[in-house]
Amino acid sequence: MRFSEFGLSTLKEVPADAEIVSHKLMLRAGLIRRLASGLFTWMPLGLRVLRKVEAVVREEMNRAGALELLMPAVQPAELWQESGRWDKYGPLLLRMSDRHNRDYCFGPTHEEVITDIARKELRSYKQLPINYYQIQTKFRDEIRPRFGVMRSREFIMKDAYSFDLDQAGLEESYARMHTAYTAIFERLGLKFRVVDADSGEIGGSRSQEFHVLADSGEDAIAYSDEDNYASNIETASTSPDGINTPAPSAELKKLATPGIKTIEALCDSLNVRALNTLKTLIVDGTDGPVALALRGDHELNTVKAQKIPGVASPLTMASPESIVKAAGCGPGFVGPVGLEIPVFFDHATLTMSDFVCGGNEKDMHYTGVNFGRDVEMPETVDIRNVLAGDPTPGGEGTLSIARGIEVGHIFQLGSKYSQAMDATVQNPDGKNQVMAMGCYGIGVTRIVGAAIEQNHDDAGIIWPQPLAPFDVVLVPINMHRSDVVKEAAETLYSELKEQGFDVLLDDRDARPGVKFADAELIGIPHRLVISERSLAAGELEYRHRNDSESQNLKREEALKLL
Repeated sequence: MRFSEFGLSTLKEVPADAEIVSHKLMLRAGLIRRLASGLFTWMPLGLRVLRKVEAVVREEMNRAGALELLMPAVQPAELWQESGRWDKYGPLLLRMSDRHNRDYCFGPTHEEVITDIARKELRSYKQLPINYYQIQTKFRDEIRPRFGVMRSREFIMKDAYSFDLDQAGLEESYARMHTAYTAIFERLGLKFRVVDADSGEIGGSRSQEFHVLADSGEDAIAYSDEDNYASNIETASTSPDGINTPAPSAELKKLATPGIKTIEALCDSLNVRALNTLKTLIVDGTDGPVALALRGDHELNTVKAQKIPGVASPLTMASPESIVKAAGCGPGFVGPVGLEIPVFFDHATLTMSDFVCGGNEKDMHYTGVNFGRDVEMPETVDIRNVLAGDPTPGGEGTLSIARGIEVGHIFQLGSKYSQAMDATVQNPDGKNQVMAMGCYGIGVTRIVGAAIEQNHDDAGIIWPQPLAPFDVVLVPINMHRSDVVKEAAETLYSELKEQGFDVLLDDRDARPGVKFADAELIGIPHRLVISERSLAAGELEYRHRNDSESQNLKREEALKLL
């Protein structure tokens, strides 16, 4: 491809609305252009990268035995009503009506559609296992689209759905998809981790996420190389094993703490550390308000908390009026001493003694609080986020925390959708049996952004070779004023194309500095500079995008290197 014919327009300045590196560089390098909030046009350069991602995904899905199809993006409401998700999915679902006032949605995912296909097409266990997949546009009406393609409203996703006769078959299909996903991200040249995760709105009994590691990642993941443990922080578990509650050494006292409602203010006022304070949060329960108690230096994990029997899901903080009614005081002064509603204590609270907590009275706190004396020794639960240094659930290592960008998610759905939509096949005994389903998604557009977040420098993008829009960029110096340079550039351009390389020939009548800057911004792995001086020496100036210095190579050496 000749630069002059490619229609590529790069930007020197960082767009004002771009927040993270990938968004800035994708706009500057001309990969995408914004149409509206959360909506982007993929320009020719960006589309080349996107198609390379799709090609790897398609090859590995085919290798795993999955069958490609293409389902409609617009889905009838009846299917979502049948599965029970029409109302549950909420405002993320873009709803619409046709001219006959029939309700539809623009699909954010396709569990309902594929289950409808399966119940019509599959009749016997002899047709199983089977796995359908597609690469298609989705739409989720994000309340606040941000970070470019990382959290856009419209995006391209590969979604696959397996159907098996039973759970044992589902686990085999799930394992094949795990292997295929691992191969995909390895082939794309990305550093990633697989972590246990919460199934969220999709549902099911088990799920795992594939995260590209990057400092800008929205998700925190907990891992340990010592025992190969990895989990999204939402599901990373803690245990009460090995915890011994210290004996009391201080008297219970009630102190006036006017206006002090936060842990930070409490620590400053009483000269105590946050780990010696206890915070008590009142949330809605299934039968009235309940309290959640955890150490002052720990953060509540809402995903864990809302799964506790008696706690309402989704987790909702109680209203100020409910808190006053339950505790006798407003938020900021609630504590477990004498509290007459159910209290769920986090495991880590067992490490505490002589601690500070709310006094259940406005502007009052207790000090010297102890379990077994002032508060009944509790049965504890896991309701906090893990921290670096915490022991792994198996106790064989300690946790580290890293940031990750979720680019893939696999689920064991079981019978969640097949039961609701009566998707059955005849089993070997001649009876109808509900099929076991799996669901497997990859964010194709998000992979592009995640790759940039992981691979860039101050000059621009550094593509992993499999993702690069071009393999080589040829930069002839003053080719419009030198027939020798022009002829050499055209000859090399043709030769490399014949050998199967994707080549970008920068044939613009522009200064060398402009060409070099654009080549680095775009992130093409290999750069060959052609000048009269290098030609006179029978050489080409070569530089890899990761290198800080160029090297002069004989023409044959440069070609061999490529």
